Amino acid sequence: MKDFAGKIAVITGGGTGMGRELARQLVAEGCNVAMCDVSAEAMAETKRLCEVEKLPQGLRITTHVADVSIEDHYKRFRDELIEQQATDKIHLLFNNAGIGGGGSLFTNTREQWERTFNICWGGVYLGVRTFLPLLVKADEAHIVNTSSVNGFWASVGLGVSHTAYSAAKFAVKGFTEAMINDLRLNAPHVKCSVVMPGHIGTSIVSNSRKVQNGADQLNPDELKQARQRLQGQGIDVAKMSDADIQQLALDRARIFHDEAPTTAAAAAKIILDGVKADRWRILVGDDAHLLDEHVRKAPERAYTPEFYQDIVAATGWKVG
Repeated sequence: MKDFAGKIAVITGGGTGMGRELARQLVAEGCNVAMCDVSAEAMAETKRLCEVEKLPQGLRITTHVADVSIEDHYKRFRDELIEQQATDKIHLLFNNAGIGGGGSLFTNTREQWERTFNICWGGVYLGVRTFLPLLVKADEAHIVNTSSVNGFWASVGLGVSHTAYSAAKFAVKGFTEAMINDLRLNAPHVKCSVVMPGHIGTSIVSNSRKVQNGADQLNPDELKQARQRLQGQGIDVAKMSDADIQQLALDRARIFHDEAPTTAAAAAKIILDGVKADRWRILVGDDAHLLDEHVRKAPERAYTPEFYQDIVAATGWKVG
């Protein structure tokens, strides 16, 4: 697929971050977009940004409230798309929605763990299941599943458990790689790519708290875990109030967004260029390339303190 003009794209998690930037860049190339998100307000802002420049006549941008972990929501999204986009086919599916949380089997609740897994993995699986018939009807189509560097390296640092997100992203990677041959055998005009971003400047940290907790605040269990993590990093937390810990968490979310080595807009361009080049494996960011190289070179060292320290030194990461 060398260009997107006149095509129809589905984007999950279109309200913020890479989803928003994918929508903006696709619309700028003359592609119709149908996006879903749990936040109608966030999608309205994405749509507004897409419409800042006058849209070509007939170009359609539609928004649909849906939780990607719930199949009935996906089916409603599909049915609304068919009606509002006046189509029985789509050309591009970006399974982009994701959250963090539920990192530990010991200190997080099962509900938190499964919420993360069911969005980050289940959302991809259900997205493909729901929209595959519409993709097959197109003359050419491409599925783009967002994994992560945590799809080949299950860690964000020594003091942080990261099981739910990593398990989901490994599943996305394996699923997409297996789809290459499945599509080749059964729908050769449909291609697929797995996207593995490094640290991208998005609001995933704060958005994840909103989805998990209903607000951009740590819950009591998370406050306790944050204290333990900070103490493990050699920080004296004895005199720190809960409000101090909450502020540190807000600062971390801001730093994650503002000081990332790759912006969401740059990430979206890398992804779209990868689709045009028909690349099934799309690493996003210099840190992703470095980490991939390090893990492949010395997989047995991947979870040692020395390995993580080398990665921080090489990439300047401020996460974990």
